[in-house]
Amino acid sequence: MSEGIKDKVVVITGASSGLGEATARRLAAAGAKVVLGARRADRIEALAKELSAAGHTALAVTTDVTDRDQVKNLVNSAVAEFGRIDVMLNNAGLMPLAPLERLKVDEWDQMIDVNLKGVLYGIAAVLPHMQAQKQGHIINVSSVYGHVVDPGAAVYCATKSAIRALSEGLRKEVKPYNIRTTVISPGAVSTELTDHISDADIRNSVKDVVGKFSVGPDTFARAVAFAINEPDDVDINEILFRPIDQPV
Repeated sequence: MSEGIKDKVVVITGASSGLGEATARRLAAAGAKVVLGARRADRIEALAKELSAAGHTALAVTTDVTDRDQVKNLVNSAVAEFGRIDVMLNNAGLMPLAPLERLKVDEWDQMIDVNLKGVLYGIAAVLPHMQAQKQGHIINVSSVYGHVVDPGAAVYCATKSAIRALSEGLRKEVKPYNIRTTVISPGAVSTELTDHISDADIRNSVKDVVGKFSVGPDTFARAVAFAINEPDDVDINEILFRPIDQPV
């Protein structure tokens, strides 16, 4: 499954680990030209070198998605290097869970900045290029927590619900430009996401629960590849997946 992926220029935020790294590996192996964006320059530069050494095409651009200019630079770097951009995967995210009563206001701000505004900055950076091309594909990452709300996850759920609403509005607006849109809502996946939880009691509890049924990040990468690989006249708008034994 790679005919619709080969030679496409794919920009990925949050590419230094987890879902982003797994997706970069899978798409590069399928022949895509991947542009890796993340704050951890050493991680994405090492990944780009590894992929290039394996005969694939990869470019690393240090990017903090909370900085609009850096996101714009990521996209512009892809266009400067490859002449176009075919897919934007807005993947970067944080999940510092805590009950509202603990008043982690700085963490609320951080989640809004990364999970929501980071996606908006990605859309703002890529949309003019795709409108000019009359073609493209924007993939946003929500979560099962964009569909359900649990105690201790209210703000995270709010950001991920917002991504679903944003993606649906985007879908309706970009039809005249032949731009496809997809929102992917993963369930429990084994990544570094739980490391962002600052309170040890919550972090250990969530890690214990998630560790019992999480799936690997390539599960997400396969979903991305599926959406991209469909013909240009097919728009896979939403994918929701969970480990089969995930209770929520």
